[in-house]
Amino acid sequence: MGQLATQEALDAGADAVLVAGGDGTVRAVAEALTGTGVPLTIVPSGTGNLLARNLQLPLSPPDAMVTATFSGDHETIDVGMAELRRADGSRHEHAFVVMGGMGMDAAMIANTNSDLKKRLGWIAYVDGAARSLWTAKPFRILYEVSGQRMRTSRVQSVLFANCGSLPAGLTLIPEASVADGQLDVAVIQPKGFFGWFFVWRRVAWINGFLRRRLHRSKAFLKLRTADNAIVYSRGTTVEIMPEAAQPVQLDGDEFGEAVRIECRVEQKGLVIAIPSGHDITGA
Repeated sequence: MGQLATQEALDAGADAVLVAGGDGTVRAVAEALTGTGVPLTIVPSGTGNLLARNLQLPLSPPDAMVTATFSGDHETIDVGMAELRRADGSRHEHAFVVMGGMGMDAAMIANTNSDLKKRLGWIAYVDGAARSLWTAKPFRILYEVSGQRMRTSRVQSVLFANCGSLPAGLTLIPEASVADGQLDVAVIQPKGFFGWFFVWRRVAWINGFLRRRLHRSKAFLKLRTADNAIVYSRGTTVEIMPEAAQPVQLDGDEFGEAVRIECRVEQKGLVIAIPSGHDITGA
């Protein structure tokens, strides 16, 4: 719906588009606006509001962002494009502005109760994650990031991201940027149930607490954890081929199952409106 409404607005000659909604709605509108040069204003009103959070935009009240539409600044950010290949051979390309994933993260989205989301917000994902964790089974993938050799891994999830921060102050990918012309890939491969402890240690402790407290150089945050529970890489394209069809999510919306994903980045593909003087260089 968001994409169709945006296209109708563009066809009518709109000079700017405001979107009030969560990450899925923002994703749909951004898909229609990518490459047009028409600025997008995000008025956060959804569950996660992850793009707004990563850009450190004011979450409430909405006045600041509405005002930014008419008297704010404009910045350009990258947009990820993911082509999903289905088991029947059909292909469909969709945009994402935060992150997409294949595997347990997509199952978590599917297992999150919509009524619980309305009542509790992003905390509802904890319930979905818990239920997914007990039934999650690792699967093997081949994946290739531009400029690197093809790799194989047995994973629970593989994520391809334009942003790196999650709610509750968690940082999945600390060096991810919406304006670096790169996609960041996180391969989640815990060894057994207790391997999730190392995933949590990386996301909550190393990427978050230690990074904020110690202010160490980028060398401190190596792309690979010592236990390899999470393996990071970065490039302009990424191709993922699972051994069997797996569920996929893009910016928190379910997109069915795919047997192959080919991602690329549209560098500076989306113009966004921000409050005057607001700095997104660290996003």
